[in-house]
Amino acid sequence: MKVIETKNAPAAVGAYSQGIVTNGFVYSSGQLPLVPETGELISDDIKKATKRSLENIKNIIEEGGSSIEKIVKVNIFLADINDFAAVNEVYAEFFGDHKPARSCVQVAHLPKDGLLEIEAIAEI
Repeated sequence: MKVIETKNAPAAVGAYSQGIVTNGFVYSSGQLPLVPETGELISDDIKKATKRSLENIKNIIEEGGSSIEKIVKVNIFLADINDFAAVNEVYAEFFGDHKPARSCVQVAHLPKDGLLEIEAIAEI
């Protein structure tokens, strides 16, 4: 098992890692829409927040030796399910013709009062 660390995604600040590589897969931890360089949380625009979380995922997956084209599963946790259409629009643009399996649910609360959190699994 290999721990992933990259400066191109928010640093892990608790008892977890940005991601793990094991058994031919890369597992990312959930990514809030935090800007890695500043730590700023994007909390005023769901589309910008979605794009930032997906970029963080991409950077972790790539650091683990994979790519977004090899992502097999995505989990999206929304603070407000009414944001689903906007999130889906950005998600579709980000992945293009690639369509990983996905779950998208509303949760009661996210860290830092985030709008969403996204995690992914990719094969190597």
